[in-house]
Amino acid sequence: MFQSLVNAMTSLTHWLYELTVSVGVPSYALAIIILTILIKVVLFPLTQKQMVSMKKMQKIQPKIKEIQDKYKNKDPQKMQQKIMEMYRENNVNPMAGCLPILVQMPILIALYRSLLHIEFLNNEHAGFLWITTLTDKDPYFILPLLAGITTFMQTKLTTSTTDQTQRMMLYMMPVFITWISTTVPAGLVLYWVTFNILGFAQQLLVNKQVGQVKEGAPSK
Repeated sequence: MFQSLVNAMTSLTHWLYELTVSVGVPSYALAIIILTILIKVVLFPLTQKQMVSMKKMQKIQPKIKEIQDKYKNKDPQKMQQKIMEMYRENNVNPMAGCLPILVQMPILIALYRSLLHIEFLNNEHAGFLWITTLTDKDPYFILPLLAGITTFMQTKLTTSTTDQTQRMMLYMMPVFITWISTTVPAGLVLYWVTFNILGFAQQLLVNKQVGQVKEGAPSK
């Protein structure tokens, strides 16, 4: 069944490449960028909910820390109860960030498997700037560095500076993504960088919207 997803990803990549040929800019790299945009559009409802929830989580993090400091050593059960009440009052789902990641994992794996075995319709159009072919690893590690930088940029928009775990993940995740990106085909890293850039732009808009709602809310 998963092989069907891999085959579908290969067919879609070829079709998008033929689309670039028809408009006069034949490029498999451009096909992957278009593929990323299409996937981003499909996942938009999920990622939008995730980003709104994460931004709200960031805004209430200082209050959550106050609750933790007050009840952590005295009454852990009451601490959890108070935190859950805080989530409900602010319409925050702490698990909202998991679903888009879980949905995207099969896509990433399918694209990875597709790039490992793809037979390009025209090898002359299978490269990207300094990269000879998108099935190779980036020889100069430029795309992996961009993957790490764009991961950091997007994560920083929703990371709370008062939570030590989040601060640690802010720096550890980009390093991990950079390392992983040096071991996979450049086409997959191109997908990740493009997805991050689109996500960064979306998160900026979400942050602005959440801020406007907060500022426009009537005082109690």
